[in-house]
Amino acid sequence: MTLIIILAAIVAVLALLAIGIYNRLVALNTRSDQAFADIDVQLKQRHDLIPNLVETVKGYATHEKGTLEAVIAARNAATHAGSVADKVQAENALTGALRQMFAVAEAYPDLKANTNFLSLQGELSDVENKLAAARRFFNGAVAEFNAARLSFPAMLFAGAMGFNARTLFDLGEQRAALDVAPEVKF
Repeated sequence: MTLIIILAAIVAVLALLAIGIYNRLVALNTRSDQAFADIDVQLKQRHDLIPNLVETVKGYATHEKGTLEAVIAARNAATHAGSVADKVQAENALTGALRQMFAVAEAYPDLKANTNFLSLQGELSDVENKLAAARRFFNGAVAEFNAARLSFPAMLFAGAMGFNARTLFDLGEQRAALDVAPEVKF
């Protein structure tokens, strides 16, 4: 009889441990999902600003058609990206195209003084700052989830419970390319 009580106690402790691990992983996974949703909101605002910015630049820099078309193409690719990896790649391309467009804008003093351009540039800068903060929060949430998933004893249950590793919203290999100043030639 004592053996049955001991075994029942062990099973109960293991069940409570598994429930605790599951609930923690669910909470961390949900926090990661919410953090990515925050990034999506900022990306939507960014994508909405870009056509207005391009149209403003178009009025001044008509012979920079290729740069402006690259920005629009990158924006369109970013709005249709699905997975985290696709979004990271598309957003990195968009960031590079925007940097090139702002480099072109530097060559047009009238454009740099245009209040509409300055307003849009300020709004985009604000969105970029919010986006950077949202990415940091997301990456923190994902790192916490991934660490919890790999810690003992969660690692024994996580895979069986359907908790797979999450991907960070990282610049990765393209970071070096984005750190290089764009080159403007006339």
